[in-house]
Amino acid sequence: QVQLQESGPGLVKPPQTLSLTCTVSGGSITTGYYYWSWIRQAPEKGLEWIGYISYSGTTYYSPSLKSRTSISRDTSKNQFTLQLSSVTPEDTAVYYCARGLDLFDYWGQGTQVTVSS
Repeated sequence: QVQLQESGPGLVKPPQTLSLTCTVSGGSITTGYYYWSWIRQAPEKGLEWIGYISYSGTTYYSPSLKSRTSISRDTSKNQFTLQLSSVTPEDTAVYYCARGLDLFDYWGQGTQVTVSS
């Protein structure tokens, strides 16, 4: 059973960088031809896909967030990390990590991030 767990600060001040880590258990992030994504949901809005890092380490980001987004990984810890720079209050959302590219079969429980000074 694959499990994902997000961790990181719940409050970030603008225009700092938001940094979240997803720890994966029950499966390796480097095998199985899987993609590991970050997704968010702002208050009263739908899900927004942010980007992914693949089993081979390649990354791809949503065009609308690409200039501010970086996803990396630590294979020794079986973790992948989201960094979103120059945050504004509009980046306030519940952030999820999930396994998949456009369909997701495993999700973390989500972590609330509030951007406020």
